[in-house]
Amino acid sequence: MSGWEERIARFGDTSELLKLLANPNDPQAAAEAERLFWMTLASGWFTAFADPDLPDFVPAVNTHLNCIGTNPDFIYGTASIEGSGSYLLTGERGDGLFLLMDITAGGLGVMDELGPSLGTLDFDVLSLDDEGRFSLLLSSEKPVGWEGDWQRLDPAARSLSLRQASYDWGHGREARIAIERTDKSHLPRCWSVEEIAERLTALAGYPKRLSGMAMGFIKAQRDKGLWNALEHDDWAGKGGVQGQHYYQGLFRLEPGKVLLLETELPETARYWNVQLSDMLWNSVDWMNRQSSLNGGQAQIDADGKFRAVIALDDPGVPNWLDTGGNSEGAIMLRWTEASSGPTPSLRLVDLADLRSQLPPDTLDVTREMREAQLRARRRAVQYRRRW
Repeated sequence: MSGWEERIARFGDTSELLKLLANPNDPQAAAEAERLFWMTLASGWFTAFADPDLPDFVPAVNTHLNCIGTNPDFIYGTASIEGSGSYLLTGERGDGLFLLMDITAGGLGVMDELGPSLGTLDFDVLSLDDEGRFSLLLSSEKPVGWEGDWQRLDPAARSLSLRQASYDWGHGREARIAIERTDKSHLPRCWSVEEIAERLTALAGYPKRLSGMAMGFIKAQRDKGLWNALEHDDWAGKGGVQGQHYYQGLFRLEPGKVLLLETELPETARYWNVQLSDMLWNSVDWMNRQSSLNGGQAQIDADGKFRAVIALDDPGVPNWLDTGGNSEGAIMLRWTEASSGPTPSLRLVDLADLRSQLPPDTLDVTREMREAQLRARRRAVQYRRRW
């Protein structure tokens, strides 16, 4: 068997994941799963030829590669490094809510093995020059004479993961960051036959790995029976942001009913959002649908609570969460650096009785108002840097 045939066969082995579906014989579910396999293959290309000697922050998830519960409010970037090296990060922090970098012993890159977090850096602690720019050196030891910001690099480090968050999409300045290795000469490289073969073989197997992670997560939620219920998780060491409360579960809608989410708000929170995904853990299309709401977009009721309505069709309320045509899916709410982590509630209510379950001053959103709102949302998403 040639290398080409071997790699095609390896990609084909991803079909073994179909058994993780609730009903593997459902043609629609199987088609959506196959779409996920191809999506994760495309996502893998961003990191398949990552080089720790010539690092670059790449966006392996975005509006089109919306797998593994991509957060609509975040712009992500990942770069491969070696813990024994020295790396200089320069640029502008931007004016988003936060810019965080997780240093890990292995990320989700094609050539990585998943490893624990070795620490998170908040760019707000960095000093800025007269032009608002930062310079951060990562290395095992601080060089003699270095006067800028420095972060010790653990020898086990293999990956850097960036998250920059925004409430007001498309407005303000996004972060601009460059990374370079400083302990080696700048030498562009050509990949050998053997290196290309190794990395393409790993890429061919990547969909089984990443799709398996997504489908396995949803299956675990199903096995726990988390229908219209939420569990708490902090995702510590599993790719989550430190100091964050996650509430996650599954929704299931019945004919003539909608799902009402209700929660108190913490007194203070650096960031919060709620978002919907499908039963493969793909975030529902947030460019064209109001499938997520954050602390800047959500309407808060006069009693200080946040209420949202999860529904297939527009119920005419401000905080509608559009399921993207899915009667079943996943839901996640997070509080980041919050004074508390209030537990949200979910309950099915008759659509005909919805208004009686909401505060009397809840606004009516007309079709024309929603059209204008969604068009503004679509423009705002496109204004952001996504790749």
